[in-house]
Amino acid sequence: MPLHLIKLCVGCDSVKDLKQWVAERVETARKRQKPPHHVHVTRMTPKRIEEILAGGSLYWVIRGEIAAREKLIAIEPFRDKDGIGRCRLVMQPKVISVSPRPMRPFQGWRYFNADAAPPDLTRSAASGVAAMPEPMRRELRDLGLL
Repeated sequence: MPLHLIKLCVGCDSVKDLKQWVAERVETARKRQKPPHHVHVTRMTPKRIEEILAGGSLYWVIRGEIAAREKLIAIEPFRDKDGIGRCRLVMQPKVISVSPRPMRPFQGWRYFNADAAPPDLTRSAASGVAAMPEPMRRELRDLGLL
């Protein structure tokens, strides 16, 4: 069973925003003649790399909900220009929406077991609550109606 990572997606208000952000970063990589992957730099390097790369994903928390994931394909520790240790989380540039689930804020990233991960949204699920516009769904959840 793969191990996942979970992280707050600071600066994005919706899965749509995340998809646009990833598309822009992939386009920038292409213009620089680099591989068209989505790369996120973080300060800490996971210790359980083999477990994560055995099919794990980075789950994104957007505005208090686990909302999307991207498959991790590489984890690359490095030192920045100031000599500080950093880590590149390299992902396939495909954002996959998941069944939204509330999640409290936290710092950095966390390990996320596969049995705790929400399922991907299917077409049948997309026709239900998950298909609502994100602001409406969040407001209904905040009001206790979902």
